[in-house]
Amino acid sequence: MTNLISHIATLEIPVTNLEESLGFYIDILGAEVHFQGEKNAMLTMKSKGVPTIFLVETEEINGLSFRNTNTDIVHSIIDFYTPSLKELYEWLEGKQVEVGPLNLQGEFGGFGFKDPSGNWLSACNILHPEQ
Repeated sequence: MTNLISHIATLEIPVTNLEESLGFYIDILGAEVHFQGEKNAMLTMKSKGVPTIFLVETEEINGLSFRNTNTDIVHSIIDFYTPSLKELYEWLEGKQVEVGPLNLQGEFGGFGFKDPSGNWLSACNILHPEQ
């Protein structure tokens, strides 16, 4: 019974404007539209085994982040992997995407950035076992 769930299939993200968000996720994340409805869209990434992203237009967004009360750091619940952390950070700044501080511990680290709906997302350059 321990192997009934093998991986994360889809990340569902609330957005306030589907068209604006589609542009962001396609341009910034390199996602591709798998299908699009009137108020939702399923996006895929170009890597095998990566979860799909289901954007759902809604008026109610509670956010995709939390404040760690031990450190007072705001964390995203979704981290995207990049092998080029500093390059991505500078590229996002150049695209006028709101980014948080670049946190590095030696060569590894991450940072947060906002989508057009105000959802905090993150990028990191750390791969864990089986990734």
